[in-house]
Parts: sequence; C-alpha cells; structure tokens
Amino acid sequence: MAKPFDVSKFRKDITKSIEGLSVGFNDPTDWISTGNYALNYLVSGDFYKGIPLGKVTVFAGESGAGKSFIASGNIVKAAQEQGIYVVLIDSENALDETWLHALGVSTDEDKLLKLNMAMLDDVAKTISMFMKNYKETPEEERPKVLFVIDSLGMMMTPTELNQFDKGDMKGDMGRKAKSLKALVTNCVNMFGAHNVGLVATNHTYQSQDMFDPDDKISGGQGFVYASSIVVAIKKLKLKTDADGVKTSKVHGIRAACKVVKTRYSKPFESVQIEIPYETGMDPYSGLVDIFEAKGLLVKQGNRLKYLTKAGEEIIEFRKNWTGDKLDVVMMDLANVDLLGMEDVTDLEQTALEEILNTEAALEE
Repeated sequence: MAKPFDVSKFRKDITKSIEGLSVGFNDPTDWISTGNYALNYLVSGDFYKGIPLGKVTVFAGESGAGKSFIASGNIVKAAQEQGIYVVLIDSENALDETWLHALGVSTDEDKLLKLNMAMLDDVAKTISMFMKNYKETPEEERPKVLFVIDSLGMMMTPTELNQFDKGDMKGDMGRKAKSLKALVTNCVNMFGAHNVGLVATNHTYQSQDMFDPDDKISGGQGFVYASSIVVAIKKLKLKTDADGVKTSKVHGIRAACKVVKTRYSKPFESVQIEIPYETGMDPYSGLVDIFEAKGLLVKQGNRLKYLTKAGEEIIEFRKNWTGDKLDVVMMDLANVDLLGMEDVTDLEQTALEEILNTEAALEE
C-alpha cells in the first residue's frame, strides 16, 4: 500500500532547504495614508487605508507634480505616527530638513534615517544588508520599517559613472532599466513576509505615440510589473483661491493622479488633488468630484445635495462641502464599492437636478 503524502513534513523540509522561503499568505495588515482620502480610496478601496506595508508602491510624475510631497512628506509623516521607522534615501539631494519639518516629518534619529546616495548598486547593497540584519533579529524585536527612495529616476549605474569620469556620456538606459527591475523584484521577494515596505518616486516623460498619449514612466516597465501600486501624477496649475473663486493667479498645483496599477482596488481611476502653496494638501480634496461623478452629490440650483443613510438632507454650496460634511458621506460609504458604481452621465445628472428642483419648488 502506498504511503500517504505527508504535507507537514514537505512544508518543513522545503522551508529548511530554500533560504528566504515563506509559507502561507502575506496579506497587508498595516496601511499608511497618502494624506488624501480620495487617493487612499483609489489605491486601496478604503478612505482610511492608503498604501500597504510589506509591498512596493511607486509614484511617478514630472518635476513639481507633488510626488515627493506625497511620498517623502505625507506618507513618511503618517508612517511615523504609526510607529513605523523610516529609511529615507535621497538620490536628488533635494530633501531639506526645513522642508520635511514643514510637512510634519520628524528627523529624530529614532524615527528617521536619511541616506544620500545616487548609485543603484549602493541602494541594493544597503537594503540587502538591512534585511540580513533584520532576519537575524528575534521576531518579537523586529520593528516595522518603511524604505522611501526619492527618486529612482535620478539613480546612476556604474557604467554611467565611468562614462562621466571619461567624459564620454553615451547613456546606459538598457542596464539601468534591468537594474531598476532587479532592485524592485528583490525588494518584493525580501519584504513579502516581513513588516518592511518600499515607496519610491520616479520620473515620467512625454509619450511620442499618437495612439497612446499617456506619459511614460522612466526606466522601463519591468519594475512596474513587480510593484503592487503605481500612481502616475501630472502637474496642473491651481487657479482658484481659498474660497474656491477662479483667478488668473496661480495659487498652487493640482496633482492629477491616475492609478496605473493597484492590486487592492479598480485600476485606471483618476482624481485631481489640490496642493495650495499657502496651506499644503487638503486631505478632503478630490472627494466632491468623485461623489458628484457617482451621483451621490446632486446639483440643486447652485448647491449640492446629499441624502444620508439616516434620511437627512445636506444641501451646501460646493465650497462648503468640506470636513465634517464629507466625513458623513465617507462613513455612509464604509461598505460600499464606490468604484464599482457607474459614473452618472450629463443627461442623468440633468434629470436628477430637474427632479430635485421640482421637489424644492413644491415644498415652497
């Protein structure tokens, strides 16, 4: 009679023979806010989550689009508030302590380690050394750690450095793309079973393909495939003041965020987030646009109306839809697949407005 297959013995043998192998599922248990509820929802399917620890997240965009503000500012601050230690790798030599403090980031040594390095090989070596020491630490003593690389696009390879020394700048995009993919792929494999994550920024460049006009992410598609979340950000001008009045003056930027990839929600959704120069990012920015597109906020004259779960009507001017009022809507949508809802068409929106206006007239 054949001997039955012993699953437990096989599991024990294979984990002993293959170094670094983890058994079972590695679903995220810790989430770090991006600093904006709308963006949190688009990448994770939850207004209060954001990006997962233990995975790789990439924010890509043109210069000044707000990717460093989100990654090195908002996310680092939120991570520190959750007791997560941050290793911040600055390849652009652009992250000043004063700027980080202005965004609420602590630069204390027990909360943040800032490394200035521009070589991809050095970054890979640093992460490898850290993970080796991390695994040798007793499990109960291992801290939660987040690596932030700002940015991948400014990283150099040894070939590029040698060419610079010789004054012969031919470029090394082929090897650089492979190195970026190898870096991210190895991070995915090393971080998966541990409370360690990676957030990186990268650059984009204008597409030359008339049939695919979206900006392309620098460094090839290899590292995109290995990442759990990829957000592309485009820089737009913010020409409305604090009261929502349109002006000719530029008051900040509008970061047009498109979720290129996410394993936790519906991809290819977009939101525009306002980052005024004077006050910084509004955590509620973008929510009104999403709720209106889904038919949850309906125009009634020059105001927007919402019917709560409790049957209460909230009618306010657009500029007054902030803070506690939007908190009510988010609480009502706690278990609703908002992105699964179809957008309301202009015709449907007009019909809803006419119905509400008629009801309002009858009540008067």
